Amino acid sequence: MSINYDGKVAIVTGAGNGLGKSHAIALASRGAKVVVNDLGGAVDGSGGSVSAAEEVAAHINAAGGEAIANAASVTDEAQVAAMVGAAMEKWGRIDILVNNAGILRDKTFHKMTLGDFRTVIDVHLVGSAICTHAVWSIMREQNYGRVVFTSSPSGLHGIFGQANYGAAKAGMIGMMNALHLEGAKYNIHVNALSPSARTRMTEDLGIPEPILEQMTPEAITAAMLYLVSDAAPSRAVVSCAAGGYARAYIVETDGVYLPPDAQTPEEIAERWGEISSTDNVHYYDNSSGPNMNFMAKAQAFAQKQ
Repeated sequence: MSINYDGKVAIVTGAGNGLGKSHAIALASRGAKVVVNDLGGAVDGSGGSVSAAEEVAAHINAAGGEAIANAASVTDEAQVAAMVGAAMEKWGRIDILVNNAGILRDKTFHKMTLGDFRTVIDVHLVGSAICTHAVWSIMREQNYGRVVFTSSPSGLHGIFGQANYGAAKAGMIGMMNALHLEGAKYNIHVNALSPSARTRMTEDLGIPEPILEQMTPEAITAAMLYLVSDAAPSRAVVSCAAGGYARAYIVETDGVYLPPDAQTPEEIAERWGEISSTDNVHYYDNSSGPNMNFMAKAQAFAQKQ
């Protein structure tokens, strides 16, 4: 199976460097028309210039592709609306959105200002929502869309010193779950990446050089390309780094049922091992799953009485 994007239009945020640059170039090389979005700021979000986006767009155009540069801040609704409007005016549709823009303001939580907490949430989570909202109606009307959120192992599993970043990245999973359900009727597939790669955001984390050499952005881009293809799944979280790929799931243990007279903290403490046992876990398609599991246990208990 050959994957290409002939006739498709893509927006990639944070595409002036790192993962976003790799994503934009790869999409264009496979036929997509690309909006290369990048505010052009530093890793912490300060500053701004369109030059980074322009360089990537120029590279794509020189290689025979088609791209335009855009320096909209993903946190500014008017700027994002103008970016989407420019793409629609030029190409008449938007098929793919890769929410990749991000910043870092790492500190331990007791040293972190709430301003730094909010700013990281605004860029990663709210910014992804703003961009997705701006293209959502277009995708619904054309009965086609592919949206990717860039989550992180920090959101799935936690990393010391990244309470703000981890919260934003975990929030994307909740947004993906809801939009997967809302977009299904309109052939809009919504997925997430959980990547680790060598970029300017990771080079100062103390990762040994031999490992960094394997953590190429291109390895992550391969997973992104699949997640925005015609054959893409939906509601998939792909964990990827250094050529390794896995699917991450949120699951629940089978749990226990406690009758009304045993619904106490002492009983929960007594049966904590059984409650926590991973011998039998469940993956649910939506939020009704856990409730159905527990209601079935309650009914089974009642039938025994």
